[in-house]
Amino acid sequence: MAAQYGISGTTAKALSASIERVVTDGTLAPGAALPPVRRLAEDLGISPGTVATAYKELRRRGIVLTRGRGGTVVAPAPAVATRRPPRVPEGLRDLAGGHPDPAFLPDLLPPAPLTPGAGSHRAAPRLPLLEEEVRAWLGQEGVPAEHVTFAHGALDLIGRLLSVELRPGDAVAMEDPGYHHLLDLVTALGLRTVAVEVDGEGMRHESLRAALRAGVRAVVCSPRAQNPYGGCLSAARRDALVGVLGEAPDVLVIENDHAGAIAAAPLHTLTAGGALTRWAHVATVTKYLGTDLRWAAAACDPATLARHDGRLLLTSGWVSHLLQRTVLALMTDDATRALVGRARQAYAERRRALTAELGRHGIPAHGASGMNVWVPVRDESAVVNGLRTYGWWVAAGTRFRIHSAPGVRITAAALPPADAARLARDFASVLGETQATYGG
Repeated sequence: MAAQYGISGTTAKALSASIERVVTDGTLAPGAALPPVRRLAEDLGISPGTVATAYKELRRRGIVLTRGRGGTVVAPAPAVATRRPPRVPEGLRDLAGGHPDPAFLPDLLPPAPLTPGAGSHRAAPRLPLLEEEVRAWLGQEGVPAEHVTFAHGALDLIGRLLSVELRPGDAVAMEDPGYHHLLDLVTALGLRTVAVEVDGEGMRHESLRAALRAGVRAVVCSPRAQNPYGGCLSAARRDALVGVLGEAPDVLVIENDHAGAIAAAPLHTLTAGGALTRWAHVATVTKYLGTDLRWAAAACDPATLARHDGRLLLTSGWVSHLLQRTVLALMTDDATRALVGRARQAYAERRRALTAELGRHGIPAHGASGMNVWVPVRDESAVVNGLRTYGWWVAAGTRFRIHSAPGVRITAAALPPADAARLARDFASVLGETQATYGG
């Protein structure tokens, strides 16, 4: 088998590099079994200890995992190959990308005049006016905003927090289904993912309790516009989750409010009331100010803030002040605020129209907030390919799922109600043609 897949090497380092290469190029696909330790050692003429050391390194880096008697297999989302979506076929209506409607994004005008800057901003990494705006913004939402920081987007911030708090092999509680880039990020950091079920009100507290009992050291969740399911925390669910988290005060809780301004749902933040010891509330603007604005803000407890900023200081140092000035100008612009308000209303109308039209055909769909709708199905490929024949391109749910049931994600942000009716009819036709019976 080693020769068949191009696996070679006489040292643990060379062997692990060889296996990583064949995983990267797709020769060994996710879920593929690697040879047993002794068999591979015999094939390569090396000691079983060398193979075991190579496998251990690959496990630590999230490329393979061991399933007891099932042996060692390539991880479902190996750290060297993210769950990138396939290219949109030419001529199809793209409802798979999770992107906002460009009509509701403001023009990105850099601040004038553009000056080369004064050198290092490590001593004062945040613009005082933007920091003040962020404190007011988060404070109005009920988030304790005494300690805030900035980063280059939510993934950058969450990745840094996890890397300074956890070590390879530690476990993180993640939403299932959840945002595929976050799932990939956790794997890339060499961390283990523990799935937590979600519904229309966000994470389910009993499932979170089970994850905490399994020994997770961090929790990453969305308070609203949950991607892909669309859930949003109710006050009752928030209180139930806070009660569960109180049983594990040392666990870091990261709340990812990635689309708050256009979620069309109130924020019931886990951070209110001071019940959490270690926490960070992350907020971004890319979904409503522009995807090129790679900027995020976070409010944190003092220890979490210090650890994040200490690592930031040693890497990129600070977030570009030109970028900060651009964000500040947009956040304080009345016309932009009005545009965001129109986007929020339009996305809510389009999301509700799609779920209602699907419902008229007896197709259950979930999307209480945000821009996406999750539709449970039995056969993702059959539905995706079937809708393709009608001119629609939707996202198969496999890249969003850990253990949850199959489904497809439809981005409704740029789908007017009239088009939603046609999509629902086509969806019903596909289900009838393929017998890809939907579930609840």
